[in-house]
Amino acid sequence: MIADFWFDPSCPYTWVTSRWLLKVTEVRPVEVRWHVLSLSVLNEGRDDDPEGDPEGYLWVPVRIAAVVADRYGQEALGRFYTALWTTGGGEQHWIGDPATALTAAGLPADLAEAGSTDEHDHLVRASHAEAMSLMGGESGTPVIAVTGAGPEPVVFFGPVISQVPDGEQAGRLWDGTLLVAGTPHFHELKGPSREKPRTP
Repeated sequence: MIADFWFDPSCPYTWVTSRWLLKVTEVRPVEVRWHVLSLSVLNEGRDDDPEGDPEGYLWVPVRIAAVVADRYGQEALGRFYTALWTTGGGEQHWIGDPATALTAAGLPADLAEAGSTDEHDHLVRASHAEAMSLMGGESGTPVIAVTGAGPEPVVFFGPVISQVPDGEQAGRLWDGTLLVAGTPHFHELKGPSREKPRTP
């Protein structure tokens, strides 16, 4: 099975989901492929600011991520994403310095300059549009598209979780998510109020 994972690199809940998905690969025959999705693009034209980002900082990491994917491929994007959340020095609750993360991922640190220009926004928008088209409309982050689980791809938003399950618990959540999302005519399932995500 292949799980294509679209993510905004700045979202802490999405980060937790991504780490769960990597745990899934340890107990299920799943390969993850990484793609960008942008909360900045998603929220364009809204009167409110659901992300609390009046300065547009959320564009910075997703632009860099899109350039990494374009020039070095989805595996390099996965390395950069991991480094972005794990090279901040000690316990942190949000992403670290992009240039430091690029270096830790074995990528040129000067790619960080892409975050301050709209020159590559077409890459962000194209990847974002692919995820939205699979969902059949607007969706939050992450979006996962699974091929090889049945005759048709299984596409869903989430799951939104606040801590990373491990071992067989991670596998059971995967099995259950595929079962629910793969049910014909299924649309939505939501749990109780969220707790804060437990990031590294």
